[in-house]
Amino acid sequence: MAQLALETESTLTDRFQTTVPSSVRQALHLNKKDKIKYAIQSDGSVVISRAETNESDPVLGEFLSFIARDMQAHPERLEPFSASMRESVDALVENVEIDLDAPLLDEDE
Repeated sequence: MAQLALETESTLTDRFQTTVPSSVRQALHLNKKDKIKYAIQSDGSVVISRAETNESDPVLGEFLSFIARDMQAHPERLEPFSASMRESVDALVENVEIDLDAPLLDEDE
């Protein structure tokens, strides 16, 4: 059996969310947006480790490759971002408010 190096706890919210304790984040070298892997053992214990994220999104990768090929094949189609395009984007997001600290809604989980 492995020797215990650290023991800590955190609390689940009403939405079953928790904060990973600072000592665990440091021990696993976790940063924002990193993924955590949970391995549930036959005795009911859980081993938490840092998930390796070497996999890339194949759809995004193909899309970016398509864009790169098109830009190389047809550089004449490239245009600078104009003031009117900027105004259009500003109008689209004018009344959009985002609170990155707000808890997730049930339909977002």
